[in-house]
Amino acid sequence: MGDNMTMHQPKLIVHGGAWSIPEEQHNAHIEGCRHAVEQVYHRLEQGLPALDAVEAAVRVLEEDPTFDAGRGAFLNAEGEIELDAIICDGSDLNFGAVAAVKNLLHPVSAAKLLMKYPEHCFMVGEGAQRFLRELEFPEVDTEALITSREMEYYLKIKADRAFKTRRPFEPHPCGTVGAVAVDVRGNLAAATSTGGTPRKLPGRVGDSPVIGSGAYADNQSGAASATGFGESIMKVVLCKTVCDDFLHQDAMEAARNGIRTLKRRVDGLGGVIGINHRGDYAFSHNTAYMAHACYQPEKGIVAGIRVS
Repeated sequence: MGDNMTMHQPKLIVHGGAWSIPEEQHNAHIEGCRHAVEQVYHRLEQGLPALDAVEAAVRVLEEDPTFDAGRGAFLNAEGEIELDAIICDGSDLNFGAVAAVKNLLHPVSAAKLLMKYPEHCFMVGEGAQRFLRELEFPEVDTEALITSREMEYYLKIKADRAFKTRRPFEPHPCGTVGAVAVDVRGNLAAATSTGGTPRKLPGRVGDSPVIGSGAYADNQSGAASATGFGESIMKVVLCKTVCDDFLHQDAMEAARNGIRTLKRRVDGLGGVIGINHRGDYAFSHNTAYMAHACYQPEKGIVAGIRVS
């Protein structure tokens, strides 16, 4: 992988969250994932680097109010939106991540911007916000991120003293988003973006921006993006676990083994997508559904909601 003299078949896979997605929201999740692949895959064929491809695919998903990322993200306990994102480059193991940032439509691009400043791989909260403003990164009003659906859901759960963060895996419409790609040069990349769990405490950060948990990429093994109950995913370092298994297991089996480990060790709920160093797709989940789409050379774009 990574040999510039060898042309590789580009691949792209995206996810729109592993949740108990209500049936009436299935089509929006499927079409949202399909649209992300449609917008980006042809550019991969034309030579777009994998790192730029996963950023572009996640940006499409962040703009779609169907998902819990960018526009459409969940509100925290104080009725604010705090966003997390990561992007990883398999060619040199570089990454950028932001957490608990506000007023950003595209936190994945903020994470990618940090990659230009390797002494600051991971920045959070107000410090990250100030740094991004110094770099003139675009912000939006909070109202531009809030959908009527999420406001209604927030008001519904706000007064529910029995509400627990694990309850997001009961039926509701949103999910974390992610993308994994390999480009024509054989380089791998992954990205993940989320608004986190509904009514989370301000400052809560889950797995999504954590290297090795929410995403990971290494040309020597593979790349992956995770979604689900973040506190559990971090405990098993899910994406790094799957990528390590790529070295001695079939791609799909590595993903399934990662999800089995998630369940067995910490009773976790979630899903993972990936591409191994041979260019094979991987995906698995143990929630009721996981929305995804990918480009298959023999079939074109394949999109759907996988049932566990």
